[in-house]
Amino acid sequence: MVVLKRTIVVGSRQSRLAMVQTHWVIEQLKGLGLPYQFEIKPIVTKGDQIVDRMLSKVGGKGLFVKEIEQALLTGEIDCAVHSAKDMPGELPPGLMLACLPEREDPRDCLISNGGSSLKELPQGAVVGTSSLRRTAQLLKLRPDLKIKWIRGNIDTRLRKLKEEGYDAIILAAAGLKRLGYTEQISQYLETETFLPAVGQGALAIECRSDDDELKEILSQINHEPTARCVTAEREFLKEMGGSCHVPVACFGSERADELQLTGLIASSDGKRILKASLTGRDPHQLGRLLADQLKAQGGDKILAEVKRELGL
Repeated sequence: MVVLKRTIVVGSRQSRLAMVQTHWVIEQLKGLGLPYQFEIKPIVTKGDQIVDRMLSKVGGKGLFVKEIEQALLTGEIDCAVHSAKDMPGELPPGLMLACLPEREDPRDCLISNGGSSLKELPQGAVVGTSSLRRTAQLLKLRPDLKIKWIRGNIDTRLRKLKEEGYDAIILAAAGLKRLGYTEQISQYLETETFLPAVGQGALAIECRSDDDELKEILSQINHEPTARCVTAEREFLKEMGGSCHVPVACFGSERADELQLTGLIASSDGKRILKASLTGRDPHQLGRLLADQLKAQGGDKILAEVKRELGL
């Protein structure tokens, strides 16, 4: 008979996607055959409560994780399953990312009424997004587009596409795949031309730094290539100010025995975009070097202007 060592309480946002992701992580852990049981504790975050404003205008940093991290620090939960793209560049003292399971599709995708691609959308088409990163890249590719703010979970945004005057919306492919909505996708926006958010498509499992037992358990579902790429991306984000809701993008991929990292800094209107790529083996160093390169090209000035516009 297996004697259970402890019950591990897993914190998660309440959205359907967050719950699907959390259940998936728990199934991976259960598959290890270890003597633990798991309990999910849903937590409402500030980002879930604010539905009438762009997140970038209410201090986007940590809006979907702060309350969950507080529950970790007080011992209310033992670990948390986050979408890595929601994580700010720096974590509170006493917390760490214990593992990053294998990444889902990192790309953004277009969902349009009628199935049109981005190139095929009519002149002046209305595209829904609440992301400054997506807005800047869309306007760079199609300056004629009208960007219309949109918020809500995936189901809400798909409904708004049909009912509220949008020609198309932009969503992360990973969420659509995890919810079984791939048939809705009109076009995948390839990372070579449309950079995703830092950590997009990856899950990040956070726990207390001193919980050695749990760290050992979680390490068994860590995917090292994903961890290396996302670590480099997050180092870039940290060097650029740490907020996941300003027009900054970064994507890492493995090339033979090296990482290739591409980063982007943009003005919110898409008229000024700086983009660069570097390769290297040390994820932390690579992220810092790429950030320094874009700052030297004027990226820090662009971000300072964006933050002033947003009142950050």
